[in-house]
Amino acid sequence: MFEGFRLEMVDLPEATLRVRYGGNGPPVLLLHGHPRTHATWHRVAPLLAANHTVVCPDLRAFGQSSKPTDTPDHEGSSKRAKARDCVALMHRLGFDRFAIVGHDRGSYTAFRTAMDHPQAITHLAVLDGVPIAEALGRCDARFAQAWWHWFFYGQPNKPERAILTDPEAWYGGSSDMMGAEAYVDYRAAIHDPDTIHGMMGDYRAGLGIDREHDEADRQAGRTLACPTLALWSLRDDLEALYGDVLSVWRPWAPDLRGRGLDCGHHMAEEAPEELARELLVFLATESGP
Repeated sequence: MFEGFRLEMVDLPEATLRVRYGGNGPPVLLLHGHPRTHATWHRVAPLLAANHTVVCPDLRAFGQSSKPTDTPDHEGSSKRAKARDCVALMHRLGFDRFAIVGHDRGSYTAFRTAMDHPQAITHLAVLDGVPIAEALGRCDARFAQAWWHWFFYGQPNKPERAILTDPEAWYGGSSDMMGAEAYVDYRAAIHDPDTIHGMMGDYRAGLGIDREHDEADRQAGRTLACPTLALWSLRDDLEALYGDVLSVWRPWAPDLRGRGLDCGHHMAEEAPEELARELLVFLATESGP
């Protein structure tokens, strides 16, 4: 898994992240979703590494990265806090400007990084996600039925107790789908009570402080300054919830493109070659000053 990549624990001002990186060329940071670790990228990262320096961290609170201190507003779990980690990590590795790709919960951190640090981001790719404020603003019975977990995970204590009773029954996954080594890494994460609590913090922040940050940007008229690619899984429910997914992104992304991929939600595991092709074409586009 990740042949030729280095694996390190990297100390940053606010967190310690487990990071896998390798390759050569313009840098791209890959952010996983819930409940995965950076290992979800093990089929995609080598396909990008011939043209790019590829960096894959466990997000703060996920996998083997450090867990933030709990506060009433969950600021330590906010996407703004995780965006600071992204910029600090890439600076530590020698990159002041880089492309960023995020899947699922990682897409919210990728989006926030591009919004808060436009000078640092050359390209933004968001996979299976729309801005949190857009998702919550459109919440209806269909959303509540399909994505009920957003609100359950946002409750104190109860989701941790439910998940840890039988993590594999709760989350699913298999070595056949994920790859043997990635599956072992994933199982270690979902059986760790601190990691489960940290992942729930990501949702708790999402229902409060993250939405506030998005709404403040919208009211101020701020938009993304870099080219943006939105990809979504045709066998998941983004189109069922939103219809034209790109229409949700257009108010935020003046330079936008994207399409659906014929796969399930975990596209890096289910359609790695197609995903890598889409990303390589996108990353070759001009990014502006």
